[in-house]
Amino acid sequence: MHDDRTLVEDRLARVLSQRLRPAIYPLAAPLTIEAWQAPGEPVPVAEGLAATHSPVRVGDPWGPPWGTTWFKLTGQVPAEWAGHAVEVIVDLGFNGRDVGFQCEGLAYRADGTVVKGVHPDNAWLPVGDPVSGGEQVEFHVEAGANPVVLHDFLPTELGDLSTAGSAPQYRIQRVELAVFDTEVFELVQDLEVLDGLMRELDTGSPRRWQILRAIERSLDRIELGDIAATATVARAELADVLASPATASAHQLSAVGHAHIDSAWLWPLRETVRKVARTIANVTALMDDHPEFVFAMSQAQQLAWIKQHRPEVFAKVAKKIAEGQFVPVGGMWVESDTNMPGGEALARQFVHGKRFYLDEFGIETEEVWLPDSFGYTGALPQLVALSGSRWFLTQKISWNQQNKFPHHTFRWEGIDGTRVFTHFPPVDTYTATLSGREVAHASRNFADKGAATRSLVPFGYGDGGGGPTREMLARAKRLADLEGSPRVTIESPAEFFTKAEQDYPHPPVWVGELYLEIHRGTYTSQAKTKLGNRRSEHLLREAELWAATAAVRTGAAYPYEQLDRVWKTVLLNQFHDILPGSSIAWVYRDAELSYAQVAADLAPLIDTAQAALAGEGSIPLTFNAAPHSRAGVPALGAAVLAEPSGGVSVTAVDGGFRLDNGALALTVDARGLLTSVYDQAAEREVVAPGAAANLLQLHPDFPNRWDAWDVDAFYRNTVTDLTDLDELTVATQTPTAVELRIRRSFGRSAVTQTLRLTAGARQVDLGTEVDWQETEKFLKLAFPLDLHALHSSAETQFGHIDRPTHSNTSWDAARFEICAHRWIRVAEPGYGVALANDANYGHDVTRSARPGGGTVTTVRASLLRAARFPDPDADHGVHHFRHALVVGAEVTDAVREGYRINLPARIVDGAAPVEPLLSVTNPAVVVEAVKLADDRSGDVVVRLYESRGGRAVTDVRPHFTSRSVLRTDLLERPLADAEPEPLPLHLRPFEIVTLRFRTGTE
Repeated sequence: MHDDRTLVEDRLARVLSQRLRPAIYPLAAPLTIEAWQAPGEPVPVAEGLAATHSPVRVGDPWGPPWGTTWFKLTGQVPAEWAGHAVEVIVDLGFNGRDVGFQCEGLAYRADGTVVKGVHPDNAWLPVGDPVSGGEQVEFHVEAGANPVVLHDFLPTELGDLSTAGSAPQYRIQRVELAVFDTEVFELVQDLEVLDGLMRELDTGSPRRWQILRAIERSLDRIELGDIAATATVARAELADVLASPATASAHQLSAVGHAHIDSAWLWPLRETVRKVARTIANVTALMDDHPEFVFAMSQAQQLAWIKQHRPEVFAKVAKKIAEGQFVPVGGMWVESDTNMPGGEALARQFVHGKRFYLDEFGIETEEVWLPDSFGYTGALPQLVALSGSRWFLTQKISWNQQNKFPHHTFRWEGIDGTRVFTHFPPVDTYTATLSGREVAHASRNFADKGAATRSLVPFGYGDGGGGPTREMLARAKRLADLEGSPRVTIESPAEFFTKAEQDYPHPPVWVGELYLEIHRGTYTSQAKTKLGNRRSEHLLREAELWAATAAVRTGAAYPYEQLDRVWKTVLLNQFHDILPGSSIAWVYRDAELSYAQVAADLAPLIDTAQAALAGEGSIPLTFNAAPHSRAGVPALGAAVLAEPSGGVSVTAVDGGFRLDNGALALTVDARGLLTSVYDQAAEREVVAPGAAANLLQLHPDFPNRWDAWDVDAFYRNTVTDLTDLDELTVATQTPTAVELRIRRSFGRSAVTQTLRLTAGARQVDLGTEVDWQETEKFLKLAFPLDLHALHSSAETQFGHIDRPTHSNTSWDAARFEICAHRWIRVAEPGYGVALANDANYGHDVTRSARPGGGTVTTVRASLLRAARFPDPDADHGVHHFRHALVVGAEVTDAVREGYRINLPARIVDGAAPVEPLLSVTNPAVVVEAVKLADDRSGDVVVRLYESRGGRAVTDVRPHFTSRSVLRTDLLERPLADAEPEPLPLHLRPFEIVTLRFRTGTE
């Protein structure tokens, strides 16, 4: 039987590939091809249509990297084809690579009407069904010669226009009219579905043999010399097995049309605009022929692009949304990274995303759709709920290297206790094609069998776009109720989630972050982009705060449009292949320019507002945008900065220096390393015995795969301590501060550090400038601490997350690289130390044996990497980092210093101090944002949160006239049954509260 089965399977494979699929187009006729190479960047459609084209032929090369070629295809339908369905077949030189990762095109009629996209698995254009014969045919194809960048993860210069060269990337393979044989097409779909199902059934299954025999009979009925004449009788042999219904207990798959489109990755942002247009054209055309087809699309930014650049395509979207076939999902501006965006930025992802869908389509999206982001912060469930959303979907956790995630449907509990109904599709892909293997895998893999019966499968080509095809819809139709297969139903995500909640009312609960056990290098890659993100987030905080304060205090105009535009730029750059550092060089060239523009746009807003608030005068006022007071300056206000009390001494000792400010005594040895940080109040040493802090360490960095994405655990096996010294001097010395300069060089790189101790301070301030010219190296900054810390606390959005410092379990061991925002803290009962930063996200925390007993806890900040793919020149250049080692730090101290280092004071000459718009009375409660309401009512909106992870009670005192205050959601809408908020305010651990102070009249 085994040999018999194999013979049939092999026979089917050959007949499909060599006879049946080619027979879908039994007749063909050539078309005339003309081409025009657009100079430089893509041109408007009208220009491409009107350009002067030159004759070309099949086999001719075309397309310099990232270039655009406009093809004009003309011809006439042969008269003898009357009554047949006719299509144009366009093969631009598709090279067998995946859809979306090579050349692709968008087709137009002569009048500029969009037809559909063209890619390797969707290479046809409709002419007529049926045709009358003799019709004139004219299509124009805007073809993008996007080079193949992803090739075994090898470094390539193709990722940047300036280095890609001009050699043609493709050759025209096929352009012709062809008769489309619908019956042969349907026979192919019958056989492919049954073949896929058969191969997934157990060899002992009667159903497998039933299908096998039906296929064998069908093949026997096919006349290979006249397939069209025998296709119907061949299909008849399959009718019974296709009509046999699924069992009552069959798994239920909700199939959602989808096309994941990375807003930038192995292509620049400008190409994504075209990818979105091609994909939307494909799916809206498919909807016209298949009214049952439902397509879900996330990322409001992508639809905003289409509205701006391709209004005729946007009109198609709006029509299909109104008809219910095109379903916006996600509720975020882009599918962002969720590890690194700051709290307010992640909130604004929801604000801008959901508001776009509401304003444009009147739709309140309820599904948060993040299939491909690289892990998910524990702050997300609360933000999902506060955005007015109900459900969360991800796929990426299936990529875990060490541990298989135990659930597919569950309630995810965030750091504050909020739970959100979550689904993780067991098909293990967000680009399914509805093959037999995929649907069978989804059923077998589903972890919640017995308690739940349904899962979701997103189907359609993605990453580079493309979307579903008619072949996929044909599979879905056959798999709707087929014995041996899960039942497949095309429906919207909301329909799935509603049924899934009813089906599984008491799912298991997963608490805390969804840590992705791969792509850990994304916390560090492309350091300038991470710095740009961090700076932009804090500049936006300042701009909103001071502009709102100036508007209330002086009547100054609030810059709504400017802030909206800048926020959207920052949010776009938080896309999960931009901020993580995993895109081509072109993307980072664009990002660097956009961050510079953000700073240029926000600087005058800040300056103008501060000048209006300060008034005319010569008093040096320090503006403090931080949520904590500093040296006599109130939080969120301005005053004269108090001089620090006490002094700092510096003494030369054994080639190094000893610094003392009365609170801390530091020893910097002759290598320029911190060998002692003595806390005089606590009477204890902070640096581990025999160790040295502020130690730069260099590792090799050559992961097994995914260069810019990954650091593999074995990188730690080899380390070089950078202890050779070029210079150690006292750079500056005043009565209240001492600064040392430390210079060292290694390889082709150099480092200059400044170590600063200020009078009365309980932190050591460190500045690090690195001229980084290494390749495939990993640079760390280490602080071995004399602490027995069982866990680390790392700031995340609106709170912090505790992670074990040990590796008791495989789950603990997998977290060998972790993400922190502005600070990370380690502690033993009664004493802690924090490391604050202004630009880092990647960290690691380890424990080792302490001489004489106990343990040493080492905290390391990940400064730089130098991956070669997809950007072969990644991170080369000069970088600046700032850190503060905060001694004896409680969580509130870590929070305070994290804001301090990221929000330097600004000094403006003025007439009098500036009173804050509001104040809070509990230091555990942090004001994250102060702004005017987006509806331009003049109301003041304040977002705050509890930062320690405990209960908090605080007064929130507005220092302006307010009629009332309401608690709202993230979109500044009053929460259900909202009454004027009673004060003082009671907050649960890590609770986020948005307050709206009414300033106008009824």
